[in-house]
Amino acid sequence: MKLVDKIRQRKIRSAVIGLGYVGLPLAVELAEAGVEVVGIDLDKSKIDAINNKKSYIQDVPTSKVKALVEKGMLTATNVYSALMNVDTINICVPTPLRKTKEPDISYIVKSSEQIARYLKKGQLIILESTTYPGTTDEVLLPMFEAKGLKVGKDFFLAFSPERVDPANPQFNTRNIPKVVGGVTPACTEAAKALYELAIDTVFPVSSTRVAETVKLLENTFRSVNIGLVNELALMCDKMKINVWEVIDAAKTKPFGYMAFYPGPGIGGHCIPLDPYYLSWKARLFGFEARMIELAGQINGSMPEHVVTKVGDALNERGKSIKGAKILILGVAYKKNVSDFRESPAFEVIHFLNQKGAAVSYSDPHVPSIKEDGVTMKSVKLTPEALKKSDCVVVITDHAKFDYSWIVQHANLILDTRNAIKAKSAKVVKL
Repeated sequence: MKLVDKIRQRKIRSAVIGLGYVGLPLAVELAEAGVEVVGIDLDKSKIDAINNKKSYIQDVPTSKVKALVEKGMLTATNVYSALMNVDTINICVPTPLRKTKEPDISYIVKSSEQIARYLKKGQLIILESTTYPGTTDEVLLPMFEAKGLKVGKDFFLAFSPERVDPANPQFNTRNIPKVVGGVTPACTEAAKALYELAIDTVFPVSSTRVAETVKLLENTFRSVNIGLVNELALMCDKMKINVWEVIDAAKTKPFGYMAFYPGPGIGGHCIPLDPYYLSWKARLFGFEARMIELAGQINGSMPEHVVTKVGDALNERGKSIKGAKILILGVAYKKNVSDFRESPAFEVIHFLNQKGAAVSYSDPHVPSIKEDGVTMKSVKLTPEALKKSDCVVVITDHAKFDYSWIVQHANLILDTRNAIKAKSAKVVKL
C-alpha cells in the first residue's frame, strides 16, 4: 500500500522529535485524530511527565494527555530506535542563534543524523523547525539519500513551518492553516495528507524553499513593523507626543493600516531570531537585507531606552538610579505566559544592575530566573513591596496584575506597555 493511502486510512504510526511548545501540541492533535504517536525528546522530565499522563505546556490540558496515554495513542521516549517502527517523522527542535547572529541548526542536524541511522523505505520526514531557505534540500536531503534511497520514491521529505502562538485563545495547532512544501510533488502530497488528518486547513506550496521562506517572511514582517513603531515611540518621546494616542487614532482608518505597538524590546522564540536567519542567507547571495538589520538594531536598543527613561524619571524626583530600588513587573516575553526566552526584561535588569540599582521582580507566571549569574525569585506583590520601590517598571502586561491597585500604592511607575489607561502623575509612559 502506498504511504499516502496508509496515511489517509490512518494505518500509520508517527513520531514527533522535540516535545516542546510545537511538538507536544502537534503530537496530541495527531493522536486525537486516530494516529498512534511516539514523542522523542532528550529531556527526561518531559518524557516522565507524558508517561505519567501530565502536560507541561500551557496550551495542552493535562486531561488530553491523560486520555491519550491511557488509550495507548501517545507515548514518549528518549530512545531514537523507536523511529524504526514509525511511518512518519516530524522534527520540532529548537533553532537558536549563535552569538554572532548566525543560524545554529545543530539540533536539526543531530536529529536528522538519528533519522538517517534508522531510515527505512516508505517513511515521510517533515521538518517544522524554523530555519533558513535551503536547509531541507541542502542539509537533510543529502544525509538521507546517502543511505541509497531516492527521495519521492523510497522516502518522502517536506518542510512545514510551525505557527504556534502560545496562550492565544483563538488560534491553536488545529485551526492555524498549515503551509507545506515537499522536495517532490509526491512528498508534498504525502505531507499534506498527514496534516489533513489533524489540521483544518493545509496549504501546499511548490517547494521546501518556499515553505521555509514563508515563516521567515511572517516574523520578519512583524519585526520590521515593531521596529518602525519603536522608532516612532523614540521620536515621539523627543517631541513630547503621546505615541499611544497616535496609534489609537491611526487604527481608526479601516484600510491601509495595521496597528503595531512599541515596547521594551522583542522576545520569544521567533521574532528576535527568525529575521537573522533570512538576512544571513541573503548575505551568502551578496544581498544586504538593510531593513531587516535596521529593525533588529532599533528593537535591540529598546531595553537601554527603558533604563534611560527610569533614570530620567528618578532624576526628576531628585533621586539617582544608583542605589534605587527598582521593581520589575513581568519577565515573561509576552503577557499571560510563563515563557521568558529572549525576554527584554533580562537586558533591562542587566543594565539596571550595571548602573547600581537594586532590582527585584514580580511575575505570577515565572517563579524564578537567573540573571548576571544570580538566581532571582519573584516577590509577592504587596502594598509594602510597591511602596518601598523607588520605581516600578511594567515590562510584561499580565492580565493578573491589578493596575489601578498598583498605581494606588506605587511611588513611580514606568509603563512600557500602555497597561495603565488612567492618567496619573505617578505614571511615565515609554
